[in-house]
Amino acid sequence: MPLQLLWLRSDLRSRDNTALHAALAAGPTLALYLITPKQWQAHQDAPCKVDFWRRNLAELSTSLAALNIPLLIGQLDDWQAVPDFLSALCHRHNIRAVHVNEEYGVNETRRDQAVQAALAAQGIPLHRYLDQLFFAPGSLLNKSGGYFQVYSQFRKVCHARLAAELPRVLPEPTPQAPLKIASDPLPESISGFAVPDARLQSYWPAGEQAAAQRLEGFVEEHLAFYQAERDFPARRGTSKLSAYLVAGVLSPRQCLQAALRLSEGRFTTDNPGLITWIDELLWREFYRHILHAHPRLSMGRAFKADTEALAWREAPEELAAWQQGRTGLPIVDAAMRCLLATGWMHNRLRMIVAMFLSKNLLIDWREGERWFMQHLIDGDLAQNNGGWQWSASTGTDAVPYFRLFNPITQSEKFDPEGRFIRQWLPELAGLNNKDIHNPSALGGLFGLADYPRPMVDLAKSRERALRAFQGLSKG
Repeated sequence: MPLQLLWLRSDLRSRDNTALHAALAAGPTLALYLITPKQWQAHQDAPCKVDFWRRNLAELSTSLAALNIPLLIGQLDDWQAVPDFLSALCHRHNIRAVHVNEEYGVNETRRDQAVQAALAAQGIPLHRYLDQLFFAPGSLLNKSGGYFQVYSQFRKVCHARLAAELPRVLPEPTPQAPLKIASDPLPESISGFAVPDARLQSYWPAGEQAAAQRLEGFVEEHLAFYQAERDFPARRGTSKLSAYLVAGVLSPRQCLQAALRLSEGRFTTDNPGLITWIDELLWREFYRHILHAHPRLSMGRAFKADTEALAWREAPEELAAWQQGRTGLPIVDAAMRCLLATGWMHNRLRMIVAMFLSKNLLIDWREGERWFMQHLIDGDLAQNNGGWQWSASTGTDAVPYFRLFNPITQSEKFDPEGRFIRQWLPELAGLNNKDIHNPSALGGLFGLADYPRPMVDLAKSRERALRAFQGLSKG
């Protein structure tokens, strides 16, 4: 009996899954997931992220079983082997067509092109669907016919499109007739990736139900106040859904549909919390469009070509201190230690630590981008690259080079009571709400042997960064 093959990638859900819906509509369906450890290592994927994929895959296998969809597991080194593997699998199971949701990035594009060519040689089509985004790359262009490079302009067009027609969330899939094919067992761990501790795993429960509960709780309890609360890391002001979006356990459409309950299902800009959160979803959209339009961003290149000439400092000891949260700047150190312990960092803190590394320390933003990918459970090439290049003033629509966040004033503004700092820097817990942001200001009274003094003078390092960027225009 001819079958349809659903090739799962970053879409680990059974609900509102475009490729799954299309495959089931076309005929009896078999699912496949490929484990490719060396490819993930080449992409700098974090062990906690790989473990999160594995745990969500286990939950998804149960959902697929309820739909009578067998799940096969392929284990390959990297994506070079995928075309031959899929060709053999399709021949073995009499596959009529393969269905996938689009992914973005140079390696992903090359992989899918190679697979498409290999399958075409057997007369098997590869059907590719828009799923991670509201709008396909290339469908939103500026007046000159090019991709938007300024977020506010991109956002305006997205708002107009969403106001005219909202993307549809697909109905629940109906179980198919059982197939005489057994699902493959799932691995307990992935070769080359350490299993994170139970505490970290507990921050990120796996599965669509857990993701839906987190989404529901955020919408019901926090979304209305999102604009006012989102910049304060000690408060529950953000959704913490990014890991689920990156793994495809939730779709952007599901998030939009849930959020629009605040406006009775209508897209409106009247509710500040609602529109601010939707705009964050659109930032994700924007960076993926940029990544698709400019493949060099997948290759470690700066968006602004002239910034490749920046005289970045080689300072391995300072880089290591930043990585481990030993800079002597409490908000920076608390953020970095939070990342190591939880696999996640609040967005305001991501900007603060990124500017500190790329501006105050004048260390190449690519070092920070790499460290984040190696530790983030929500590590995503487009978002991570876009955020780092924004902070380093090398990217599209980036912050002007002369704008540097002062970590002390940022700390005083967004963690005024020092609650976040105390959570992650217990050695500073005894300081009052003023001194905790800048313990070195205590001078000789600062007798905390377990906490370092600031590794850099903020004013002097700011001037050093300005001179480096100004030198580009003179060069």
